[in-house]
Amino acid sequence: MSNTIMPRRTLLKGLGTLVALPALDAMIPSLSQGQAGKKPACRMMFISVPNGIHMQDWTPKATGAGFALPYILEPAQNVKDSLLVLTGLTQDKARPNGDGAGDHARSAAAWLTGCQPRKTSGSNIKVGVSADQIAAQMMGQLTRFASLELGCERGGLAGDCDSGYSCAYSSTIAWRGEATPVAKEVNPRNVFERLFGNGDTTESLESRQRRSKYKQSVLDFVLDDAQALQKRLGVQDQRKLDEYLTSVREIETRLTQAEKYTKQANLAGGQIPVGVPAEYGDHIRLMYDMVLLAFQTDQTRVVTMMYANEGSNRNYPQIGITDGHHDLSHHGNDKTKHAKLRQINRFQIQNLAYFLEKLQAIKEGQNSLLDNSMIVFGSGISDGDRHNHDNLPVLFAGKGGGSIQTGRHIVYTENTPMNNLLLCMLDRMGMHPDKLGDSTGRLQQLI
Repeated sequence: MSNTIMPRRTLLKGLGTLVALPALDAMIPSLSQGQAGKKPACRMMFISVPNGIHMQDWTPKATGAGFALPYILEPAQNVKDSLLVLTGLTQDKARPNGDGAGDHARSAAAWLTGCQPRKTSGSNIKVGVSADQIAAQMMGQLTRFASLELGCERGGLAGDCDSGYSCAYSSTIAWRGEATPVAKEVNPRNVFERLFGNGDTTESLESRQRRSKYKQSVLDFVLDDAQALQKRLGVQDQRKLDEYLTSVREIETRLTQAEKYTKQANLAGGQIPVGVPAEYGDHIRLMYDMVLLAFQTDQTRVVTMMYANEGSNRNYPQIGITDGHHDLSHHGNDKTKHAKLRQINRFQIQNLAYFLEKLQAIKEGQNSLLDNSMIVFGSGISDGDRHNHDNLPVLFAGKGGGSIQTGRHIVYTENTPMNNLLLCMLDRMGMHPDKLGDSTGRLQQLI
């Protein structure tokens, strides 16, 4: 083991390029030696899916630690011990409460705010600050990026998208202010360039152009720094660094392949944005890989991600479903539609499990990166046919740095505010607001 001690913010630098590094033993010697000391940072992520969930195949039959994962959640079996299935949580402010139709827009807007969105399709939108942005505003100065807002479907912030509700409500779950939605980035290439750019627009553009022309990697621009660093590290850190740089190169290769495919498709008359994979599962996984890189290198601790805009009617040909998702969600208790919905939901969890297993495989001190995270996956609608907002599908992953007891199915009293969970999460991020939206206190039974 090397005696080298490095700052956590050590960077590899090159033309237009900054490569942040994962946590190495040389950066946190107290943790690598198993001693009490500085704890790794806790991360927070919220992942939303549209149109509700097929709850019959989502909700475990047993409670407590002895539950079996139902059909939709089965793909997450390898990380079951790091999961909590939380039943009974509600977002009351997604309900009409006198405002009539528009449940899709309200469900997205209220999901992380617990506030009733003003019914308008004009510029006078209003809801509330979301939990992710509260965390970003209070601790964003500790990381390179206060937060990342990602998605896999483009959406506008103006116009009428749902029964008189602005598209801003259904296209984002992150709200920096009560009238300030945060637009999401849907192109994985743009996220990659943001994570590995040095902030100098001219240099970053030159770097990108050179990489494209000479088929180079961002790593080629920091090769000298990387080789010098390797010589200073112990054997274990050398292996960690090599694995990390290999993963960066592999992701960059996949991005390049996606760009080639979309350019060819567009020449043939397609309308796919360059850099966005044509296959939806590839798109989701590349976005998850961007989050993994950002969390692993502590470039941000707060992320939101939308699989699609609320009310999305995209189809799923990759799993043999050509019907629109929103159309299917109005199932009318049709068995054929039920079967397709549960396949869509299982596909969504398969991609989530890909991400969670990667987080679990990365070590930070005595814990895994998953242990040091809090990830909420779910929807602001329960049953898409009923448009109800009680008994929401909420899957929690990670242990919040070791303070949360996972591996359980917990059933809460009917109409327990979901914002009570959000307050508990903010507590573990080092913030302790008295109230958030319609919260009534902290959620019990988590510790």
